[in-house]
Amino acid sequence: MTDFRAWRRFDGTVWYPLFGLFLFVGSLVPVLHSHGTRFGGLPDRPYDALAIVAVALQCAPFAANRRWPVACLTLVSLGFVVDQLRGYHSFACTALAVALVTVGSRLTRRRLVTALLFSAAYVALSLGFALLGAGEPLSELVTFYLMLVFAWGVGSWLRSTRAAEAERRRRVAADTRDAERTRIAGELHDVVSHHVTAMVVQTEVARHLAATVPDDRAARSVTLKRLDETLTVVTGAGRRALTELRHLLDVVNPGHRAGSPRADGLRTLVERTRQAGQPVEFTEEGTPAAATGSAGPVAYRVVQEALTNALKYAHGSPTSVQVHHGAKEITVEVSTAGAGGRDASLGGSGRGLAGLRRRVDVLGGDFSAGQQPGGGFYVRARIPAGSFS
Repeated sequence: MTDFRAWRRFDGTVWYPLFGLFLFVGSLVPVLHSHGTRFGGLPDRPYDALAIVAVALQCAPFAANRRWPVACLTLVSLGFVVDQLRGYHSFACTALAVALVTVGSRLTRRRLVTALLFSAAYVALSLGFALLGAGEPLSELVTFYLMLVFAWGVGSWLRSTRAAEAERRRRVAADTRDAERTRIAGELHDVVSHHVTAMVVQTEVARHLAATVPDDRAARSVTLKRLDETLTVVTGAGRRALTELRHLLDVVNPGHRAGSPRADGLRTLVERTRQAGQPVEFTEEGTPAAATGSAGPVAYRVVQEALTNALKYAHGSPTSVQVHHGAKEITVEVSTAGAGGRDASLGGSGRGLAGLRRRVDVLGGDFSAGQQPGGGFYVRARIPAGSFS
């Protein structure tokens, strides 16, 4: 990319002056005298000192054509007028078309005014030839004007193409930023929602235990032990949340190469959910592949979100997690018995399931979630493996 940008800078600062130098040298070659553009119908005239001036006016301005295209076109046009009125018909007359293309391509303001002014100058030049008795047919004057308009149009087309490309890049950059924001928001939701839900549930258990401490010494000891275990689970969930948040912040940083959660970490995830008070039956078939692309992390997130919802809305209800690792896909099914009613104290925006659906869809898989006929709810996903990284 750096070399390409350097080449573009070289193109903008060097090629125009080189083009002007080429025209100037070519115009001085005797064999090319009177072999340039013929406009106005005046007879050829041998070169003299004024011919060199006319050639220089048409060539030298290209040294600043990139920065001042209108000024360049003005000087080139003046040299062209002198060239044609004197009948030199030099090789340098080609510069007029190139200057018109450049102005059409680079001029951003007062385009109509500039076009009208140069058109008026062309009409005045045509009348000047008529007064000199050159005898150029009107059809030739109109044809030459249309050729100049075509050169301007080519420049305008280049300008519109460049603007369209810039707009396309802007949209791509905006879409990329939006997609990245969505991805980061999904990761934050997955990390925070799972651990904080476990913390809230266990905190409620701890409050209940603290409010029902019996007077009997033995029962009191058991209750306090359970309270300590519950608070330990809360502490562990909080620490894990902080660890994963730090990991996520590291991932956001450019150049970070740390890995994402993998499907082979599901047993640990299930065990932590059990510690939070949710009875979970876990079944895993097949062996996680060494390279599954994005399928492994997505499978992990599906199970994580489903278990989080089980903790939120069906705490204490039996939950089943079934994972199958196939050669070409990973299938996940999480089902929870019970009413599955939403606990208003824990909230619930549906953002987690919507984010999972997007992730699975991106990989070309299938995702479904909803209420079970006999009560409870389910989450199912089929995730193609190895197609994406």
